[in-house]
Amino acid sequence: MAPSDIRPRRLITGFSNPTVKALRALREKKHRKAAGKFLAEGLRLLTDARECGHLPEVLVLATGRDPHPLLAELEAAVAAAGGEVIETSPDILSKITGKDNPQAVAGVFAEFNTSLASLDRSRADIWLVAQALRDPGNLGTMLRTGDAIGAGGLILIDDCADPFSVEAVRASMGAVFTQSIARAEWSEFEGWLRGGAGQLVAASLREAQPYRVAPYAAPCFVMVGNESRGLPEAYEMACDLRVTMPMKGRADSLNAAVAAAVLGYEVLAGLEQRD
Repeated sequence: MAPSDIRPRRLITGFSNPTVKALRALREKKHRKAAGKFLAEGLRLLTDARECGHLPEVLVLATGRDPHPLLAELEAAVAAAGGEVIETSPDILSKITGKDNPQAVAGVFAEFNTSLASLDRSRADIWLVAQALRDPGNLGTMLRTGDAIGAGGLILIDDCADPFSVEAVRASMGAVFTQSIARAEWSEFEGWLRGGAGQLVAASLREAQPYRVAPYAAPCFVMVGNESRGLPEAYEMACDLRVTMPMKGRADSLNAAVAAAVLGYEVLAGLEQRD
């Protein structure tokens, strides 16, 4: 693209500007779904996105921000790709993101393909699976965990929180851009899983074996259930392997995202020992 084709920054000064209203609406699921777009904020997160091959379609910069070479590179990349760069006040950016102390930059991205068909199960030894996970913070944490353990991605089963909500994206610390995400009903997922290689594993008390000596096999799909109800019994019984983690105190369960992390690291260790 020639320099003359690059659009200059557009300055927005009014809260009632239609663009501000459209961007702010992306905080709501129905508007994200209708637009097929989502918000992400912060220089680190947007830099991670760029390094993973994802550029925002719209880049919003706060006036009075401190200069930073990564921000300059990001703005140049967005402009060169034909995206729009908007400059506005910190107060208006706060209205867009819903944070009292917003970061100096936010971006609007196109939502990703979340079909099971888009996944390549052979590209990773571990995948995370969440069933009816309702808390976006837990969802974002699972994405972050998946990135840490080298998982291929996160598969969301049944009615889960939206992975593209501002809260989930923020909690993922950039992992929303490094991890593949798929969404499906249980019957669709089970059919897809059994159509190829894959071991389905879940923490359970039903005919379970200790998680540290279990025979994990790649690709291993580690599944956790709803925060309050756990996994339905039928889903647990459909697993190839059920494992139990010791609970030495009064608590009878772990937070869903914490359980996924503990079990994910144990699976990783088990698979590495077998290599």
